[in-house]
Order: sequence, then C-alpha cells, then structure tokens
Amino acid sequence: MLCLRTHLLRATRRQSQIPSFLFPPRFTMATSTHNPAKKLKMDVDAPLIGTHSGHFHADEALAVSMLRLLPTYNSSPLVRTRDADVLATCHTVVDVGAVYDDAQKRYDHHQREFTTTFPGHSTKLSSAGLVYMHFGRDIISTVTGLAPGSDLDLLYEKIYTDFIEAFDANDNGVSAVAPKDLTAAGLAKKFEDRGFSIASVVNRYNYSSSKGADFGKSKEELQVEEDARFAKASTFVGEQFVLELTDRANHWLPARNEVKKAFEARLQYDHQGRILVLQEGMPWADHLYNLEKEAPAQDGVAPQVLYVLFPESTPEGKWRIRAVSKENGGFENRKDLPDAWKGVRDAQLDEVSGIPGCVFVHAAGFIGGNQNFEGALAMAQKALEI
Repeated sequence: MLCLRTHLLRATRRQSQIPSFLFPPRFTMATSTHNPAKKLKMDVDAPLIGTHSGHFHADEALAVSMLRLLPTYNSSPLVRTRDADVLATCHTVVDVGAVYDDAQKRYDHHQREFTTTFPGHSTKLSSAGLVYMHFGRDIISTVTGLAPGSDLDLLYEKIYTDFIEAFDANDNGVSAVAPKDLTAAGLAKKFEDRGFSIASVVNRYNYSSSKGADFGKSKEELQVEEDARFAKASTFVGEQFVLELTDRANHWLPARNEVKKAFEARLQYDHQGRILVLQEGMPWADHLYNLEKEAPAQDGVAPQVLYVLFPESTPEGKWRIRAVSKENGGFENRKDLPDAWKGVRDAQLDEVSGIPGCVFVHAAGFIGGNQNFEGALAMAQKALEI
C-alpha cells in the first residue's frame, strides 16, 4: 500500500510534465520547481482534492475545475487513485468513495441509495452537479463579482439548467428524450451526433494520440500520461464553464430588464403585441419565453410574440427582423417570414414585398433585414398579415 507522501510525490512528478500553457491562471496545476520538496510542502498545505484513477468522464473533470475556481482550492494538488486509505487523507473527494456528505466534503453519486437532485429538477446529480449545488453560488460570486441576491440566484439556476444538468444526465445515462418515446413516435435521428458533445471531447482525452504509444511503458509512466490527459480534459471543460458563466453574467443577465421594457411596450407596434422592438442586439430569447409565461392574459393581446426587431449596430443603421422559434433553441418558427420573400435580396425584395429599403430575407425564412427601423417594422407588420 502506498503512503500519501508517495502518491503526492508521484502526482507532483506527473504534473511537472504538463506544459504550463495548457493551464490558464485559474486552472494551474501544482508543478515542480528546482526545489520540489519546498513546492510539495506548499501544495500539501492547500486542501488536497481526490478523484478516481482510470477512465475519466466529463463530470469529475468539471467538478475538479469548478473547485479550483475558488480561492480555497486555487492551488490544491489533485490525487487520482482508488486507494481508500489515500482518499481518506484528502480534504475533498469527487466521483469516488461511495459517500455523499457535504460536511465531510465527499461528493460521490454511485452508491445505490443516492437519489439527490438539484432543487426544482428531476435529473439525478453527478459529481459535477453535487459540486455545483454546494459551491455554485460561491463560484459565481468569485468569477463574476456578483453579490448574493436575486441576480446571483437567477444565474445559479440558469447555469445549472443550461450547462450543468447535461453533465449530470450524461453521466447517469439519461437522454434528453427517452429512446422509447422516439420509437413510439416513429422518429429517427437525421444524423449521428455522439461525437458532438463536451462529454465526447473529454472521452477522447482518455486515449493515447498514436498507435502503440503505450507499448513497453511502466505502470507509473502510463499513470503519468493518464493524469496529464485528465488535466487537459479538466482544463478544457473548466474553460467552457467559465465562458458560459461570464457570457451569461455579462450579457444575458443585464438583457433581462431591457427585454422586459420592450415586452411591456410591444402594443405600440402591433395592436396584438406580436412585435417586440429592442434598441440594441442582446440575448433576448430566454427572457421573452419567460415573460410570455408570466404575462397575465389580456383580451385582444396575442399570447406570443412572433417577430423581434433589433439594430445591427446602432438604431440609426440597418435593422434586423427575426422570427421567434416555437421553442427556445429550436429551428421551427412560430411564423416564418413570407415564402415569397425567402432567399430574395435588395431591389428585387423591395418589389416583391412592396417595402422600400429591404436588404434580404434568409432562404429559411427566420431572419431578414432592412436599411432602417421603419422598413423593418413595415416588414414585420406586413408579414403578420400574410
């Protein structure tokens, strides 16, 4: 049985072989220096994170990278092992150990009796979801600077729904749509998408880059390379998480109030409120769908917005008209722009539509443009009646 010091020494040697450019500041792994013993002591003083060795998945890769966003774990070394005695010395353990106990900082989900879900959701958590559920608010505050409150809570829920839950579902074998339901509906995939997910990217890191690369290497050498691949995978997933979080914090969250104002003013452009006008481009779809759900029923007011108008750059420049999708992120629209306009441009579109200043309408009918706001509004108003 290997003692903790041996595992840490090996971990330090493994990490020293990983190029530093692979790890942006928040994802830097402990590395050796000209004085490894001194560096090791510093690393041991930081909370030791443990996870399992062997084939790795997206959930523990994300769990480790999320922890390292917090000041507490920023310089924490990582031990990858299935040795229970070594894991017992770790401050925090994810995805191994058959224990879920936040007080003990144990976050495994493989035990038979485990049924924990994120509040308001039905998907059983993975190690990623467990870490996010307990540390997510602190992570959001650390990365974005948001203080506790309604905005942070809104972002906390949004990031779980749009990003983390898919990791939980993937690791627990849950499909977005049950295969039996697809079969019953007589539906089949139009193309294969198994290689298109973050989970599939992480899985690729499990394998050596060239045929026969592992032949003749010692067990320790193979473990060094496996740990290096895990570090790369964890860095990759962590970067995706931070990009998602900062984009939502910097763009999605501030847009909420602007979309709400536009939603409340929509009747001035169409007596049924089917046109939404934004004074600048912004992520509007999530907020629109939520506002529609929250809006009280009104006589003569349509339950849904059909077209959204927004400027390409400034309100004085060109404007876009966008058909609203039936569902968030879907490709089927509530009402396409008119068939006769699809794929037509410039003067020809002016003639077909009877509206001056047209720029284009996409062949799929989901978006178009005009030289100014008045023209885009006229396009939207006419499209409603066709």
